Amino acid sequence: MNVFDRLFKLFKAPPAPREIKPLPEADVPHALGALLVRVALSDKQYAVQEISQIDRVLAAYQGIGPIAAAKLRAECERLEAFAPDTPDFAFLLCKSVSYAERLSMIEALWQVVFADGALKDVESDVMELTQNQLGIAPEDCAAAKAKAQTTAHLSTFK
Repeated sequence: MNVFDRLFKLFKAPPAPREIKPLPEADVPHALGALLVRVALSDKQYAVQEISQIDRVLAAYQGIGPIAAAKLRAECERLEAFAPDTPDFAFLLCKSVSYAERLSMIEALWQVVFADGALKDVESDVMELTQNQLGIAPEDCAAAKAKAQTTAHLSTFK
C-alpha cells in the first residue's frame, strides 16, 4: 500500500469515539467560577495572571488546594463557554447566597479584572452589569472595587 492509499484510508475511516464529558450542573461554585472566567474573557484576553487569580479565588472559596481549584476552573471554563448569559449565573447566586457573600464575590471579580494590571472599558461594563444583576448596592460595589484595587496595589484605574 502506497502513501496515498494509506492517507486516503486514514481520512475515510470514521473518527474514533471520544469521551465527551457533560457540562457540570450550575451550582454556586460553578456559577461563581463561570462569572470569574466570563469577566476575565470580557476583554478578549485571558491572561495568565487572571487565570491564577481565578484559581486563588476558587481555592479560597471552596477551601481546596491549587490542583483541585485548577480542575474546578477548567469545568467553569467549559460551563462559561456554553452558558447562555450572565443573568442565569447571577440569578442562581442571588437566590443561593447571602448579600455579604455576593459582595465578597464582587470583590473577587474585581480582583480578577485587576489581575492583569489593566482595566479596560469592556471589563468595567461587564462588571457594572454583573453587580446590578447580583443586586449589590452601588456604594458597596464602589467599596469592593476600591478594596480589590488596593489589594492589587494599583492606583490609576478609571
